[in-house]
Amino acid sequence: MKKVSILPADTYIVVNKTMLNDGDRKTLTMLYQPIIGYQAISLYFSFWADLDQREIMSNEFTHHHLMSKMQLKLTDIVTSREKLEALGLVKTYFKKDVTNSYVYELYSPISVNEFLSNPILNVVLYSNVGKTEYDKLIKYFSLPKINLKDYDDISVSFSDIYTTIPADLKSELDTNLPKREQLDLVIEASIDFNLLIESIPNNLISDRAFNKSVKDLISKLAFVYNLDSLQMQEIIRHALTEKGTIDKELLRKACRNFYQFEHAGSLPTIIYRSQPEYLKTPVGDTSKRARMIYTFENTTPYDFLRSKYNNAEPTTRDLKLLESLMIDQGLKPGVVNVLIDYVLLVNNHKLTKAFVETIAGQWSRLKIETVEEAMNIAEKEHKKYQHKTPSVRKNLKKAEKIPSWFGKDIKIEKASIDEQKEIEAMLKEFS
Repeated sequence: MKKVSILPADTYIVVNKTMLNDGDRKTLTMLYQPIIGYQAISLYFSFWADLDQREIMSNEFTHHHLMSKMQLKLTDIVTSREKLEALGLVKTYFKKDVTNSYVYELYSPISVNEFLSNPILNVVLYSNVGKTEYDKLIKYFSLPKINLKDYDDISVSFSDIYTTIPADLKSELDTNLPKREQLDLVIEASIDFNLLIESIPNNLISDRAFNKSVKDLISKLAFVYNLDSLQMQEIIRHALTEKGTIDKELLRKACRNFYQFEHAGSLPTIIYRSQPEYLKTPVGDTSKRARMIYTFENTTPYDFLRSKYNNAEPTTRDLKLLESLMIDQGLKPGVVNVLIDYVLLVNNHKLTKAFVETIAGQWSRLKIETVEEAMNIAEKEHKKYQHKTPSVRKNLKKAEKIPSWFGKDIKIEKASIDEQKEIEAMLKEFS
């Protein structure tokens, strides 16, 4: 994946690689949107609206056109575009020039049946919307069942009505005619299939068990349920048939049951794994602060929190809090890591939900996206806490420790009346 910087003046055109219809709008809104959010779906619809009257290709636009139309920052548009790319709805091509140019190819959403059968999308949709809403979606898209037991099929066949006669085909078929095109989810394989195959006795499994479709399913299940090769080996044993093949439906259920057993009945959802590349700091600086920034940017919040717990598994409550910070508050993974580090140090090594969410809400409103911005705002807030009154000091629970990445030149400055009111209002929620 090649990352490039993008500017409002950079141009783009949209090319429709498929045949879109009104049914696609419902699929995108009702099935895709709960997973990737309304901004990503809105960007897809904006690309769609940019197409010409024949819905084949757009004129050339600047990205400032998108920013104005969607009322979004360019970074938000890039994030939304990447979500569309990840789910196979958009392909992006880039050409470097004096003014850089992009080509965005639109692809159809997969059918409802394919979506609800997909081992990743189906599970994540269920996890994000909950059982009640999920059941409503199934009911909405289900076809009515009509009892045709007492009916006879009297439909005619093609040959009953039509016959053929010799004819000259004057022109060759244009192979570039529009057709419905879809992209599959691209999942990097985390499973060592050589190890997996060798670990299962030959007398239990057929040589044809690990065909392409089975391997693809295993990779997707390993991704969504965060399974390694050894865990998958044990799960596959429960999905073997008498003929030594792998029952796909049994494999799905076995993976789901294993995950729910390990995670108190919950199901996984999709979140950023680490800080997006376009929000990372260029490497080169070797200072202690720069090394800390690199750690924040290249570690997932799950792994970062686990390291803070001496590699012990975080609690279900803490994992849900991390998920809420990224999904509900919209914080980037690197920013969440800074928040975790800060709160654990100033709050006696406890992730108090109200305390964390108060700070997260403030950072979200301030649109803090980069690690450096998060570190700077944390230092700024710490300056305010230097002015705390005895009552405020009690509420802060003797939070004398500060993160090692704080600047050594933090000075005590007199807070304004408005700042004091703001601090007191914030600290009331922590008491």
